[in-house]
Amino acid sequence: MRALLLLALTLVAFAANSVLARIALKGIEGEAYASPMGFTLIRLVSGAIVLIAIVGIRPAISKIMPMRALALGLYALCFSISYVMIDAGTGALILFGAVQLTMLSGGFMAGERLNMRQIIGASLAIFGLIVLLRPAISTPSAQAAILMIISGIGWGVYSLQGRASANPRLETAQNFVGASVLAIMFSIPYLILNPEPQITSVGIGLAVTSGAVTSGLGYVLWYYLLQKLTATRAALSQLSVPAIAALGGVIFLAEPVTPLFILASVLVLGGVAIAIAMPNSSKAR
Repeated sequence: MRALLLLALTLVAFAANSVLARIALKGIEGEAYASPMGFTLIRLVSGAIVLIAIVGIRPAISKIMPMRALALGLYALCFSISYVMIDAGTGALILFGAVQLTMLSGGFMAGERLNMRQIIGASLAIFGLIVLLRPAISTPSAQAAILMIISGIGWGVYSLQGRASANPRLETAQNFVGASVLAIMFSIPYLILNPEPQITSVGIGLAVTSGAVTSGLGYVLWYYLLQKLTATRAALSQLSVPAIAALGGVIFLAEPVTPLFILASVLVLGGVAIAIAMPNSSKAR
C-alpha cells in the first residue's frame, strides 16, 4: 500500500511537470513565459542545487554516471525544444509511445512478459489516451516528432537505468549535476544559432518549481520505486500521467470538464489500475 501511495505521488509530480512546462512554454493565453533552453537550464540546475543541498556537494560530484546524465539531459532538452513545435496532444502521444516502447523492450530483454491482465489494462489505457488527446492531435513536423521520440527514449533509458540504483537520493543528485553540465555545454552553441528571448520572472518561478520540486524530489521517489517495480509495471503506470496532467489543467487552468474527458480519464486510470494492481508473475520481487 505504501509503495502504491508513493507511486501515485510520483505520477502526480510527473503530471505537474507537464502542466508547469505547458504554462511556461506556451502560456495561459498564448504568451509564453519562458523559452525552451532557458526553461530547461533553470529546471536542471535548480534540481541539482536542491539535491546537492540534501546530499552534500562532494558526494553529488564524486561519481557521475554518463549514461544516466546523458539520458536525463536528452529527455529534458529535447522535450522543451520539441514542445513549442508540436501540439500538446500529439506530443504526449509520441512521448509516451516512445517511453512505453523503450521500457517494455528493456523489460522484454530482461525476461518480462505482458500477461493477459496487463494487455487488457494497457489497451484500455491507450484507448483512453487517444480519446483524451484526440482533439489536439495533428500531424507534426519531422523535426518535432524526432526530438520528442528522442526525449521519450531518453526518459525510458533513464528509468531502466534507475532499477539498479543503490542510493536513489544520491544518484539522482549526481544525475542532475551531470545533466546540468551537459545542458550548459550544449546551450552555448544552441543559443548562438538560435537566440532566445529573455525568460520572465514567472518563467523562472515555474522552471525552479519544476526543477527543485516536481523533478528533483519527484525523480528521487521514482528511482526509489523502480527498485520495487518491474520495467513493465513502471512503464504501464506512466500511461496515467497525461490524464492526471489534463486533470491539473481543469483544476489550475479552468479548462472545461466534458463527458468525453470523464470517460477518457476513467479508461486511462482504470486501465492502468488493472495493469499494475498485481505483481507481475513473470518476475517476482
